[in-house]
Amino acid sequence: MPLEIGLKGEACVEVVPENTAAAAGSGALPVFATPCMIALMEQAAMTSVQPFLAEGQGTVGSRIEVSHLAATPVGMAVRAESELVEIDRRRLVFTVKACAGEELIGEGRHERFIIDNERFLQKAAAKLK
Repeated sequence: MPLEIGLKGEACVEVVPENTAAAAGSGALPVFATPCMIALMEQAAMTSVQPFLAEGQGTVGSRIEVSHLAATPVGMAVRAESELVEIDRRRLVFTVKACAGEELIGEGRHERFIIDNERFLQKAAAKLK
């Protein structure tokens, strides 16, 4: 089955001390860290398309533009959602959002590229030589 516009994904996490801004180093307060919100959005997008890729393929994030709109304290659950809105050969574009309960806490756009996992890792490893 091919990738299609409209494909949706979801990822959830509970806010714990380890994913707060204070722990991530992105702030000093014990609230959900922006880098952790972004990672959750990327996870929603990545896992939504993975079942539709050929064996040995994956995706890598190449661009993300998001607004973090509200603070979320330790103990709350955060749900990220993605929707595939554009396919341009290997380039995939998603709208993403994150909610804590019914409150929208973040939103934006995310771009990923389909890659051959082994070739990608070989190129990365070659940089060490």
